[in-house]
Amino acid sequence: MSDSRRSGTEPVGIDELLERVRAGFVRVGPQEAVAAAAGGALLVDIRYAELRERDGLIPGALVVERNELEWRLDPQGSHRAPEAVSHDLHIVVVCNEGYASSLAVASLRQLGLHRATDLIGGFQAWRAAGLPVEA
Repeated sequence: MSDSRRSGTEPVGIDELLERVRAGFVRVGPQEAVAAAAGGALLVDIRYAELRERDGLIPGALVVERNELEWRLDPQGSHRAPEAVSHDLHIVVVCNEGYASSLAVASLRQLGLHRATDLIGGFQAWRAAGLPVEA
């Protein structure tokens, strides 16, 4: 018997999983992300180093690679970033195109970071909107 049958859950494809995850929070566009940051939200760039080196950085964004995200943003964690001060922290997660960030938000919300969301279209949407990028 497969693990999914034993656990009582059926396998789900990534497209359906993304749809389910995204139904649990309101995503933001580039201009909304700028406004959120101006209002104190933490922009968190989870892209891997090669993409950051190739395309640049969002000024002021905290860079935390995806495999460290939960460890660095958990306000109760022993390895938390100094910015991870509260479960009420407004966080906007940015990946390259807005897919991995949605899954990351689902994980952050499981940690109690109820104001976490992500940037629709990711860094590429930010750049296409003509917003600031640092080399």
